[in-house]
Amino acid sequence: MTDSHDRRRDPSLRDRAAVIDDAVGGMQRWAIRIITIALAALVLGWIIGKLWVIVFPVAMALIVTSVLEPPVSWLRRRGVPSGLATAGVVLTFIAALVAVIAILTPQVAGQASAIAQGASDGLQQVRDWLTGEPLNLSDGQITRAIQAVQDKLQESAATISSGLFSTISAATSAVVNLVVVLMLSFFFVKDGHRFMPWASALGGRRAGEHVSEVLSRAWGTLGGFIRTQTLVALIDAVIIGAGLAILGVELAIPLAVLTFFAAYIPIIGAFVSGALAVLVTLVTNGTGDAIAALIIVVAVQQLEGNVLSPMLQGKNMNLHPAVVLLGVTAGGSLFGITGAFLAVPVVATAAEILRYVNERIDAAVGFGAPPEDSRVAKTMEEQTFEDRDEG
Repeated sequence: MTDSHDRRRDPSLRDRAAVIDDAVGGMQRWAIRIITIALAALVLGWIIGKLWVIVFPVAMALIVTSVLEPPVSWLRRRGVPSGLATAGVVLTFIAALVAVIAILTPQVAGQASAIAQGASDGLQQVRDWLTGEPLNLSDGQITRAIQAVQDKLQESAATISSGLFSTISAATSAVVNLVVVLMLSFFFVKDGHRFMPWASALGGRRAGEHVSEVLSRAWGTLGGFIRTQTLVALIDAVIIGAGLAILGVELAIPLAVLTFFAAYIPIIGAFVSGALAVLVTLVTNGTGDAIAALIIVVAVQQLEGNVLSPMLQGKNMNLHPAVVLLGVTAGGSLFGITGAFLAVPVVATAAEILRYVNERIDAAVGFGAPPEDSRVAKTMEEQTFEDRDEG
């Protein structure tokens, strides 16, 4: 009885009601913060949607710039004036792009419907095999699932055929967007090296260092991903296209082109393009060649996942596959195929920002030294060198 009485009077002990009140208050504060962040994200998404006609060309121009900036910087360091170096690299890029389009368009144009129809017929053969001897699986759910996929394939093919190739307004919009992207890319490549010092000066002495470091890391991550993913996509497309051509698949070139572009959408892109290649081969060449195509696709995906991506990407991305998959799914749900394409660079950039913030927090609480701002120093040094050359 005495111990219980002393415990109640001990000033170092808190009342249960006070502990519960503090816990509920903490939950309330965090709930308000989470709601505020969610509303801010919702407003940001709404603004991006309204300004998508501007955001999309800028995003694509940044991606093109990440590919063209290294050769322009290499030329500038060797004394070539910035404008001349930029014009030469951009014109070379445009010439290569036009040449590729001129070569591939006759091969690919009008083949979207054939690929979709082949995949649809392949799914029908798979359904017949699953519901027939010896498996005798239930036909109801399999039929509904395959029918849904077939409808989606036919809808996509019709949209591509009628909307992309036949509609003048869509073609005009694509040309306008291409011109805007190329013009923005020229200006970004020519004057982009001035942006970092300007952002650092704008942020002031306290924030400028952090702004420069975060932007430098994000730019390095974006450029590394685009360049290495392009190389990986090219290797995948060449190997799979060559394998399908050896098997005698009539749509080998369109499927190789599809494989190249699908590689920019990690995990999902490889699965979809590989499945289309196998299904089309099943319809056009038969079961034996379809199994051979499946082996080629699986071997290429294993090569990409276990050799090419780790060797070329290294630690540039440092993202768990689950994070990549969720990012692609979210981007595709919100902004369609364009969102799926831009999802990984956006997620990688956000992850890089979070890593930098985490490093600063660890340094503030004494768990590590502040991150070395080597990229900022390098950027400043290159800026001084380039300004001196231009002067």
